[in-house]
Order: sequence, then C-alpha cells, then structure tokens
Amino acid sequence: MRTSTVDLVADTARAAAARRTTAWLAGALGVAAVVAGGWLAPPDAVQGQAQRLMYLHVPAAWVAYTAFAVVLVASGGYLIGGDLRWDRFARAGAEVGVVLTAVAIATGSLWGHLVWGTWWAWDPRLVSTALLLLAYAGYLALRRTLSERTGAPDGGDHRVARPAAVVGAAGFLLVPVVHFSVLWWRSLHQQATVLAPQRPPIDLRMGVALLLAVAAATLVALCVVLHRVVRLERRLAAASPAPERTPARVG
Repeated sequence: MRTSTVDLVADTARAAAARRTTAWLAGALGVAAVVAGGWLAPPDAVQGQAQRLMYLHVPAAWVAYTAFAVVLVASGGYLIGGDLRWDRFARAGAEVGVVLTAVAIATGSLWGHLVWGTWWAWDPRLVSTALLLLAYAGYLALRRTLSERTGAPDGGDHRVARPAAVVGAAGFLLVPVVHFSVLWWRSLHQQATVLAPQRPPIDLRMGVALLLAVAAATLVALCVVLHRVVRLERRLAAASPAPERTPARVG
C-alpha cells in the first residue's frame, strides 16, 4: 500500500508538471501568434485591418469543434465503459466549447459589421453556429438540472452522466452541419481557403499567423480542460468521505 501511495503521488506530480509545461508552451505560442497576426502579417487587400479578426475568430471556431469532439469521444467512452472520469472530460470539453463558440459568434459579428455593414445576417453558417451554441448550452443546463433534481454530484454520479452522455454525443451532429453549411447552402461566408487547393493560396505570412493562433488556442483549451477535470475531481473528493474507486482498482 505504501508503494502504491508513493506511485500515486509521483504520478500526480508528473501530471501537474506536464500541465505547467503545456501552459508555458501555450503562452509562448500565444505571444508569437499576437506578433505574427498583429504586425507581421499584412492586412487583407479587400477587407483591410478588419481581416485581422480572423486570427481570433477562426481559431475559436476550429478549437470549439475540437472541444465538442472531446465531448463526443468522452461521452462514448463513458457509455461503453461506465467510467465517470470520461464524463468529467465531457463536461469540461462542453464548457470550453460553449465559451469558444460564443467567442466565434461575437468576433464574427464584429467582423461582419466591419465588412458587411451588419451585426447579424440570417446566414446558414451564422444560424447553424447559434444552434450549436444553444445545443451545448442546453447540455450543460441539463447536467445542472439533473444534479439539482437528484441531489447527485455533477461529474460523479451515473444518474447525471448517462443521460448527459447521450445528449452530448447527439449534439455533435451539428458540427458537420456548421462546417459544411457554406457548401450546402448559399452563404455570405467564403468557402475553405487553406484546405482548398483550387482557390488562390493564402499569403504565407497570414498562413503562419493563422497556424500559430490555432496552435495556441488548442493548447490553451487543452490546459483549461485538464484544469477543469482536476478541479472537478478534487471537489468530488472533498465532498465524499471516501475517494471514488471501482472494484478493479480496489484490488
């Protein structure tokens, strides 16, 4: 038992060190992205300085997709194996995804106002993104409602995790709708630039700035998800006299 405790402490310390390293790397990439997107990359020939919102808007949207993919995978992992730690990752992923989707809508609205002259248009990409935000905000609201109604801790009880996993996995169906809406319907948004070889290539400096911004946003989101999972587990451990264990781990 003593050896197991020592190993657990060592694993916890290594995990904390890895999170700190990731946070420092995310900060460094963030600074590089700000410099590249704010000063080194040229303004767009048509949109001017307003185009620089791309370095915040696009990473927010793309990393929101990734966060919702975490919800999908974690919800599936919980439904298959029944491990509540998967459920905690799903909750953290949804929280990050909702915030980033809201950022994408806010920056897109500002960008649209500067370029199109309007804060909102009934555009397929805009409407589907708003529905995606509502879907996962509803997912988080469902978790809270189930927790309050049953008295079960959110992130630590199957009565919350099971229905939430179904809703979280189903919500991901909206992600491809948002992404391909510019192809399926007439949209004010332009189609893919970076991943579309038939279109004129993006300026190299713009491309580098965008990739740095996406990398920084991805690592920041990863840090937040891991931090939220750790906080949830500590809160659950503090609220329970005995730590959560499965029969397989007790042995």
